[in-house]
Amino acid sequence: MVDRFVAWPTDVLRPTTSLQARLALRIAEETGKEPVLPPARQGEQAWSEPAWEQVAPGIECKLLATDTERHRVSMLVRLAPGARYPAHTHAGVEELHLLDGELWIDERKLFPGDYNYGAPGAGDDRVWSETGCTCLLTTSTKDTLR
Repeated sequence: MVDRFVAWPTDVLRPTTSLQARLALRIAEETGKEPVLPPARQGEQAWSEPAWEQVAPGIECKLLATDTERHRVSMLVRLAPGARYPAHTHAGVEELHLLDGELWIDERKLFPGDYNYGAPGAGDDRVWSETGCTCLLTTSTKDTLR
């Protein structure tokens, strides 16, 4: 097995420069020594943390990935306490992983670690949070609000 890994191209096994730098800084914090930062690699784009954007009162999103060809998007969604998401119909599969807080989807109450699958064509009439919450949402960009 080790021989198979040795034969892999080194870029497959090497973390990105930004990850190496974050690790080096964390190690330096813990050891009290100067960080050993990696040299920038040619052609590698610098990674920057996406920003939270308010998309409606009490609702913020942080866009993680977009697949324009398949009309898919992955994002972190944060609802403030008492915030409601509008009723909507799923154009494609919707997958939601609740990370913290509590979230109601129609008559189902989700807790941290819960997963919700929304089938294409199905709809959610009431989506809201009493406590506020954060979730990872992967859905279609073609969903329709009602």
